[in-house]
Amino acid sequence: MTTPYDRLKELGLELPTAATPMANYVPFQLVNGFLYLSGQGPRDAEGKLATGKVGAEVSVEQAYQHAQLTGLNLLAVAHLALGDLARIKHVVKVLGMVNAVPTFGDHPKVINGCSDLFVNVLGDAGRHARSAVGMGSLPGNISVEIEAIMQVDG
Repeated sequence: MTTPYDRLKELGLELPTAATPMANYVPFQLVNGFLYLSGQGPRDAEGKLATGKVGAEVSVEQAYQHAQLTGLNLLAVAHLALGDLARIKHVVKVLGMVNAVPTFGDHPKVINGCSDLFVNVLGDAGRHARSAVGMGSLPGNISVEIEAIMQVDG
């Protein structure tokens, strides 16, 4: 049986170390069989955040990659919380926020970077309900921030 870790390897991806919260909150809450993941940004392996306004300094294609990286960071926090990504029964809901210029309208294309990653790594368990919205700004001028809710075993 192929595991989420096998799928990550097939995609040429590795889970990064989960980021330490930047303020007074926790990276996750595990409550009654649901894992609530705090918003994550596009942090690379060296800890650098991708910044900029989508539709100005950041293209849709770049922002898609930023959303994929953010999804990878969400999976890293899920791994920290659960010890095994195979415990994820279902990604229930994703909220994707795009730091975009006021006239930008392709928010779903950006957040697909995360959604596609979840499906590619978790299979059908990665399919989810979703909102993709534009924001006037995000912390540290990051290009995207995404949070997720997952149903888990045990």
